[in-house]
Amino acid sequence: MTFGPGPHQPPMGAPQQYPSTASLSPGYGAPVGYGTLPAYAAPVPQAAVPQLPVPTVKGRHAAVWIWVILGFLLLLVAAYMLLGIGSTGAVVGMVLALVPLTIVVTAALLIDRWEPEPRSLVLFALGWGGIAAVAISLIVGVAVAFALPPTAGADALMTVIEAPIVEELAKGLGLLILVVMGKRAFDGPIDGIVYAMLIAAGFAFTENIQYFGQALAEGVDSLTLTFFLRGIMSPFAHAMFTAITGFCVGLAVRQGNRGNIAGMFLLGWLGAACLHALWNGSAVFGDLLGLYFAIQVPLFIAFIVGIILLLREESKLTRMRLSDYAAAGWFTPQEVNMLATRPGRRAALTWAKNLAGGRGREMKQFIVDATELAAVRQRAISGRDPQAGADEWVLLNRTVADRQALLSR
Repeated sequence: MTFGPGPHQPPMGAPQQYPSTASLSPGYGAPVGYGTLPAYAAPVPQAAVPQLPVPTVKGRHAAVWIWVILGFLLLLVAAYMLLGIGSTGAVVGMVLALVPLTIVVTAALLIDRWEPEPRSLVLFALGWGGIAAVAISLIVGVAVAFALPPTAGADALMTVIEAPIVEELAKGLGLLILVVMGKRAFDGPIDGIVYAMLIAAGFAFTENIQYFGQALAEGVDSLTLTFFLRGIMSPFAHAMFTAITGFCVGLAVRQGNRGNIAGMFLLGWLGAACLHALWNGSAVFGDLLGLYFAIQVPLFIAFIVGIILLLREESKLTRMRLSDYAAAGWFTPQEVNMLATRPGRRAALTWAKNLAGGRGREMKQFIVDATELAAVRQRAISGRDPQAGADEWVLLNRTVADRQALLSR
């Protein structure tokens, strides 16, 4: 079915002026080029509706019942902490644990800036890691401790083998829940890594409260050393472990093969548990400081490089999908460069903020809606989102209205 103008007419509300083209595209202002449309053709433009609709939240938010479960588990975890380290240790531990939590969450949200995840799912990821994953690990840990004789060997066995296996499984279960509960927001490896980092940040926060509280009971020197080791030297330890699982699950999601998610989850969980065991083993059996610089620092550098490469791939995918709409007349090629590249976004935001009255907010909304549109189209092409067509039409109307709001004043 054809809506609005024909496929060879210019985009509705096409831009009349944008920032200098020096940093964007030498072909700015040229007519929109039309080639052979892809198998899944983008609809042609129509005028924006008077009242902008919003994409449905179904498949993009945490269910109410999950918060009830997390609330109950929170009471159990809080009671365990208070009985174990006391109220003073819990308060001091919580304050200090906010430092590494803030570092990791800030890093995760910076990574997530390209296509931000729904706030409900972000909060769920933090809650799952800090409450449910901790509760599962505590229950299993207590059961194993009762089954093993209280010896130094048993303690080492739990630290190096039991803890990595159980903790990474508990954190990874949160990712599987997100795949189901947030199936229309969980789009690929970057999303998997972001969710994994948030789950790990929540887990480490609660775990650090316990460690810092116990260290406080041993004296200020012990607390200082523990905080330095866990809060300053290795705030990203848990995040790097669980990110392996998140990457593998996200890769399976991107490929659109839900039957492959279980296998990729097991592969990621195994990798995360092995890396976790290596870290714990270095503290128990080896030279922690030496292994830190020999193994953990290179792994952290590799982690950063991997994130950068994945973000570049995300940008390329956004550009590819928006180019489909440019071919159908919804965007100009220069707009695609502006919306799908980091230099283009920076130049566009600077230009918009310097307009009379400032229109940075309008430009940000244009970028957000266009990026989400590209993600929706990718889900439609992969066939894994039956509601993608409805959201596509909503977001197409929103981008037209965003452009009009940006240029009409």
